[in-house]
Amino acid sequence: MTWFLIFLLLLVGVAAGGLAWFSYSTGTPVTSIFFRPRPERRLEVVEQASLDSRRKLVIVRRDNVEHLIMTGGPVDVVIETGIGATAPRPRLATSEGAEATPVYTRPARGLGQAAGE
Repeated sequence: MTWFLIFLLLLVGVAAGGLAWFSYSTGTPVTSIFFRPRPERRLEVVEQASLDSRRKLVIVRRDNVEHLIMTGGPVDVVIETGIGATAPRPRLATSEGAEATPVYTRPARGLGQAAGE
């Protein structure tokens, strides 16, 4: 048990020495090795939809330009490119000032009420 503890302390010392040497040789502080700012994300999957069990349609955004790609077949195909990024669509389309009508208008039952009461 003592040899394992000595080996573990020696391993930690070697790692700390390696970090100190890297920091000294490159001129960067040790904290900047672990806590550097993340680069700005340039690529994201906006939306995807399955066509069948193998193929998918994927909208990919890179630098505010969207591309429509079909994947999963024998060859991946770029269907449309250079689509301008659009604002997100509202989930429920309503006219100005009008409220959305509910689909199911039955009043909610209270706790313990049966379906036929």
